[in-house]
Amino acid sequence: MKLVLASNNAKKLKELNAILAPLGWELVPQGELGVPEAEEPHVTFVENALAKARHAAHLTGLPALADDSGLCVDLLGGAPGVQSARYAQSTTDEPKSDARNNEKLLEALGKNSHRDAHFVSVIVFVRHADDPQPLIAEGEWHGQILAAARGDSGFGYDPLFYLPEFDKTAAELDPATKNAVSHRGQALQALVAKLRR
Repeated sequence: MKLVLASNNAKKLKELNAILAPLGWELVPQGELGVPEAEEPHVTFVENALAKARHAAHLTGLPALADDSGLCVDLLGGAPGVQSARYAQSTTDEPKSDARNNEKLLEALGKNSHRDAHFVSVIVFVRHADDPQPLIAEGEWHGQILAAARGDSGFGYDPLFYLPEFDKTAAELDPATKNAVSHRGQALQALVAKLRR
């Protein structure tokens, strides 16, 4: 089945494809179909994911899959949250930057020793733009924020996100392990289970 992915993030596409390929799904990033990025005005992951999925389905006529995910840091009241990808942007025209986002996060945490955090992923699947019963799945991945980056895999906050059970950051995990245990991997596995039902 051909699905439009409501994202242009090449690394996210690679992660999702690795998990969905066994189902025979072909994910096509929305940019290849001329779909501009949707507005994400909402304060929750689920509302933003649903808005993105409906937007992509409406403009392509295809079923759509959207993921809204981010990092929630306890000490920061859940920030950067839904603003994770745009955390360090001062204007909407400014390009997104993982490096600047990581710098801002480290500045915000300062020398605090309480650095618990978790990644959240909400994945929404709509059969068509007006689907009255979208499939929604969620995953959480708990860890801590390091004072300095480690590892060169992954993207976003992965080099700062430390996993005590592995004694590694998300950026130090091999892709197969990361896909099995990450917030996005958990959400996708839950979505796949719903689709099989």
